[in-house]
Amino acid sequence: MSFASPQGGTLSLAAWRGRPLLLNFWATWCPPCVEELPLLDRFYQENSANGWQVLGIAVDQLDPVQRFLSRSPLTFPIVLAGFAGMELSKSLGNMSGGLPFTVVLGQDGVVAHRKMGKVTASDLSAWQRLR
Repeated sequence: MSFASPQGGTLSLAAWRGRPLLLNFWATWCPPCVEELPLLDRFYQENSANGWQVLGIAVDQLDPVQRFLSRSPLTFPIVLAGFAGMELSKSLGNMSGGLPFTVVLGQDGVVAHRKMGKVTASDLSAWQRLR
C-alpha cells in the first residue's frame, strides 16, 4: 500500500519494514490529534538514531494538511491517506474508526501495541523498549 505525501511523491508501507514503526492516524480537525503531534515529533527526534521510525497518516484533505504543516512543521514524515486511511486503521484494529489512533509495529512488521486516543509520554516510554 502506498500513500501520497503532502510535500509531493509517494511512500510505500513496505519500505518501513525492518525497524520499529509508530503509525499515527490523525486529522487537522481533531484537537487531540493536533495536541499529541509535538510529543510524537520529540519521540522521533530522540529515537530515530536508535532505529525508530514514525509515520503520520493524515486522514484529511491536502489543503488543510499543507496549511497545518506550514504553521507547525514536523520532522517525521506525513502521508496523506484521505478517508481511505480509515480503512487501513480499521484493518489495524481501529474498529470504532476514531482518531487519534496509534499503532506500533515491531521490526518484524507485526502489531505490538495499539492506542485509541491521545498518546502520552508514558505510552511512548513503554513502547520505546520495543525492538
